[in-house]
Amino acid sequence: MIFIVVKFTVRPERSEDWLGLVDDFTLATRREPGNLFFEWSRSVDVPHQFVLVEAFADADAGRAHVKSPHFADAMAWMSGVIARTPEIVSLDAPGAGWSPMGELRID
Repeated sequence: MIFIVVKFTVRPERSEDWLGLVDDFTLATRREPGNLFFEWSRSVDVPHQFVLVEAFADADAGRAHVKSPHFADAMAWMSGVIARTPEIVSLDAPGAGWSPMGELRID
């Protein structure tokens, strides 16, 4: 799977709107056949920063995502809302999604 984490620092005056602004993009991405998950969180340490954790089944699914119309639409408007260039980690990881944590289990 292709595992990606992106940090988006949003302009302070748009921070409260961010999750609403990315809603269509999020829903469209989650409907992609190769999408495994696409989840937003808000940083507890950095004001106005949101963290996107996403995964795709393989490199082909990742490429299809980047070539999708909803990705192009999001990239077009996001530059007017973010405060700085997003930071990204992207890697090819074993597995096909979330697994149970071995060190902490509830039976």
